[in-house]
Amino acid sequence: MYPVDEYPGVGKDDPIRHYARPLFGPLYRRRLEMCLEELPGGESVLEVGFGSGVSFRNLAAKYERISGLDLGVDIHQIGSFWLGRGIATELMSGSVLEMPYPDRSFDAVLLVSILEHLQPAELSRAFAEADRVLKPGGHLVYGVPMDRWATRLAFRALGYDIRKHHFSTERDVRSAAEQRLRVVRLRTLNAPLGIAIGVYQVGHFVAAA
Repeated sequence: MYPVDEYPGVGKDDPIRHYARPLFGPLYRRRLEMCLEELPGGESVLEVGFGSGVSFRNLAAKYERISGLDLGVDIHQIGSFWLGRGIATELMSGSVLEMPYPDRSFDAVLLVSILEHLQPAELSRAFAEADRVLKPGGHLVYGVPMDRWATRLAFRALGYDIRKHHFSTERDVRSAAEQRLRVVRLRTLNAPLGIAIGVYQVGHFVAAA
């Protein structure tokens, strides 16, 4: 990861600024690392909600082609930033609910801290789209905050009332994923300082072969 101040900004809500915080930085980094660890590598990967592209260096080590879909960023700015660092990307503006890609386009789809912002009724559509663009046997990896008091407290310390931004719980997300894909495993990230309370869940699923 580059120093945080090198990344192009994507607005005041860009979580990249939290990566440098003493207590929350390691937690933010670890949640991303756990998602990336689940990806086996291959020819092509799509990250939905890529933000500043903090995952791109890691993805470039595993995949030949990196595509990205996001509604709230300057795709030209982000693409230029990474191209200047030797990583070519194919970035588009669009929604997880209506992905502008042909069927069976990707070996993997990555969604980090995106799905909790959808209404529960929208999750089925999101996973249907992800399933559609995955190649047979392709991998889907997501990460979502867990609906726990520790999570709510942590976000409150960062200045967020997550009840105003998070509409689906990790249970909602898992249930919707299981309707379309086969679960490989679920992993839990605990709160910092040795607190044995899960605050983040990573789901790894595969499409039908």
